[in-house]
Amino acid sequence: MKTQALWIAGLAVMPFAAQAQTEISWWHAMSGANNEVVNKIASDFNASQSDYVVKPVFKGTYPETLNAGIAAFRAGQAPDIIQVFDVGTGVMMAAQGAVKPIAEVLEEGGFTFDKSQYLAGIVGYYSTPEGDMLSFPYNSSSPVMYYNKDIFQKAGLDTENPPKTWAEVWAAARKIKESGAATCGYTSTWLTWIHTENFAAWNDTPWGSNENGLAGVPELAIDSPLYVKHFQELADLAKEGVFVYGGRTSEAKQNFTSGECGILTESSGGLGDIVKSGINYGIGQLPYDETAPNAPQNTTPGGASLWVMGGKSDEVYKGVAAFFNYLSQTPVQQYLHEQSGYLPVTMAAYEATKASGFYDKNPAREVPILQMSGKPPTANSKGVRSANLPQLRDIQNEEYEKMLAGQQDAATALKNATERGNAAIKEAYGN
Repeated sequence: MKTQALWIAGLAVMPFAAQAQTEISWWHAMSGANNEVVNKIASDFNASQSDYVVKPVFKGTYPETLNAGIAAFRAGQAPDIIQVFDVGTGVMMAAQGAVKPIAEVLEEGGFTFDKSQYLAGIVGYYSTPEGDMLSFPYNSSSPVMYYNKDIFQKAGLDTENPPKTWAEVWAAARKIKESGAATCGYTSTWLTWIHTENFAAWNDTPWGSNENGLAGVPELAIDSPLYVKHFQELADLAKEGVFVYGGRTSEAKQNFTSGECGILTESSGGLGDIVKSGINYGIGQLPYDETAPNAPQNTTPGGASLWVMGGKSDEVYKGVAAFFNYLSQTPVQQYLHEQSGYLPVTMAAYEATKASGFYDKNPAREVPILQMSGKPPTANSKGVRSANLPQLRDIQNEEYEKMLAGQQDAATALKNATERGNAAIKEAYGN
């Protein structure tokens, strides 16, 4: 009888074993507070249905995650979903056959895909020139300025009226340092994304030819007088000890959250860690150069999107489609926006957030959205694209670091970055 009972019990569980959930691997680069958001979204999706299980895996920084994905693809072990930062968009677009366009995934999964539901500036960046959307804009961001209100008060600065131009930032940073309110006046993450690519868009000046690479192979133009002026001012601040360089990606955020620096330019998506730090902070718009005739223009999306890798099973693609459909839902987008500081990617989520009174209570949180959508984009402000953009950023960072170390002036750094970058572009495109 005991044997029969065990056999019957085994029969009872057999149907459940046959209906095992399909696992969806999701490699990402979200650390700190944003990692918690990723895990909650995946957990909530998993609890919302019983067919699929999304398993997030942190793979390091944005560049590290992209490199890990490339290596895994070459080894035939690519994840199902990979988060790739904006700079890797050109790399992924060029990898024909390695990825499956998100529009196809959703439509084949039985979901209606209407790109008009998404914020236009974000959709355009992650689409082909023909308008086909290639990846899901999971966490789009805009660079903004954070400032420490307690440090501002100690330095005698207006805590409710942060600087709006770079000249005003430089003056405030020097006052913070000279007054002893903090050991560092100003720091910044991402000199390439914020001070180069978004500097171009926000000040309506070219980063490169052919609409910054969106309309054809670009030739860099980052050695023009406006860039030279800006970077020389930054180099002078570094020499005075007013500006502190933190690193090539988001490392400088620690200089701000620790209370070392009074002003930080960083992604709107850095908000979660700033909130967790407990400092008394404010948010202002990205500063612009008052000598640029059309500034401020509009910022371009940073952050990252989710790419679906090719060669997966139909069942995996159905699961990915279900997950992306879940991510598009207004409550999920609203949660992501309010918790992380990243932009809601759908108009419905933006309107819902607005209607809830969130921006009335937190007016500065609307700043990144207004920056990106305040004016129609020009040929200089749609974003930048090159098949080897990660390499171009590495070249620029090398030259900027020499400049900040006092080994060369800004004109030399930008001349070198332009010449080296253009040579790398020709090599990448086989010219």
